[in-house]
Amino acid sequence: MAGSCLFCAIIDGEVEHHRVLDDEVAVAFLDHRPLFPGHVLVLPRRHVATLTDLPEEAVGPFFSRVRRVTGAVERGMAAAGSFVAANNRVSQSVPHLHVHVVPRTPRDGLRGFFWPRTRYADAAQAAGVAARLRAALRDGPGGGGGG
Repeated sequence: MAGSCLFCAIIDGEVEHHRVLDDEVAVAFLDHRPLFPGHVLVLPRRHVATLTDLPEEAVGPFFSRVRRVTGAVERGMAAAGSFVAANNRVSQSVPHLHVHVVPRTPRDGLRGFFWPRTRYADAAQAAGVAARLRAALRDGPGGGGGG
């Protein structure tokens, strides 16, 4: 897939990046346009476009690497905490699952990265949305839970 996916090309060593982690499950490297120094992308070695495409058996091992990298970013950058996020299709600049790990400090100026928050019109609207999501959990891939 390296020919059509930038991140696969990075994994295959065809595109140079500053690697942080490289094992049989995941590769992590510095984002080339970081929010702050130490901003790392963690991606599964196997090409999958989104989190929902990641096979169930790969979720634990992959997020174990995300957890390890998060701790390393916080320690290595002397950060007070971190922001960990992944886009799924919308705003996903490269269609290969990747998790952003960004070091954070109080008053670091990270604003506008979060979207405007809203409220539910009332408890009935919130209950309706929760019911739709519970139904999707029951009926979707993996089903059988949630309630």
